[in-house]
Amino acid sequence: MSGVTVVPVEGNRQRLDGGAMYGNAPRALWSRWSPPDEQNRITLACRAMLVDDGQRRVLCEAGIGVFFPPDQRERFGVTESRHVLLDSLAALGLGHEDIDIVVLSHLHFDHAGGLLSSHEDGARLLFPNARFVVGRQAWARASSPHPRDRASFVPELNRQLEDSGRLVLVDGPRSDVLGEGWQCHLCPGHTPGLMLAEVAADGGPVVFAADLVPGRPWVHAPITMGYDRFPELLIDEKTALLADLVQRQGHLFFTHDPDVAMARVQRDARGRYSA
Repeated sequence: MSGVTVVPVEGNRQRLDGGAMYGNAPRALWSRWSPPDEQNRITLACRAMLVDDGQRRVLCEAGIGVFFPPDQRERFGVTESRHVLLDSLAALGLGHEDIDIVVLSHLHFDHAGGLLSSHEDGARLLFPNARFVVGRQAWARASSPHPRDRASFVPELNRQLEDSGRLVLVDGPRSDVLGEGWQCHLCPGHTPGLMLAEVAADGGPVVFAADLVPGRPWVHAPITMGYDRFPELLIDEKTALLADLVQRQGHLFFTHDPDVAMARVQRDARGRYSA
């Protein structure tokens, strides 16, 4: 689609255990990519992607937000006490009311918590004029989670999304709400129903990589997270997507990379991928 702009929108940052984020990689390796603090935690962004085609504003994800009580914010390593996503939208001259569609890759709280106002403001659903696009399998997982990741969901958010009457569930690679120029990649290796949104842009396709590729170090195909429910499948999914994007000169948009929002995928003579 011509005339499409893609803009990173910063949300609240988070500090999580580096070993959990890098899963199968030894500390001696990952600590060079993401220097840890004294508690072994690394800094992560929780970044959204704003797509404006001149007629609609589509926000991919909403970050972690500040819906937690203050003691839980500290427990989950949330850096700021204010709702950074709203401040970032305001810096672009926008309010949450100006967003037409929110696309959610899945409903783990570090990707969807920013849909809610602060704990002090009642943790109410924001974005009153938006439709919320979610994969059907991801919604089913959030509605009936497995004990392994039950703590990653926010039941109150699920209820408010359902009660809004604006929840749209997607079954395949296309969404009528998103329309032409968009496609959805279903990648259940991280969590059932994970859905990556791709938008056609003048410089080539842009894929919101969510937790399939959280940041630049994870572009290296063998690197996975301890949070991934099926790491071997995730590697296969990632490799297929990266090969496709190299061929189409596409970009990955990173939600968790603390320094870089978007990068073109490349492959060297040995077949190794990088950003």
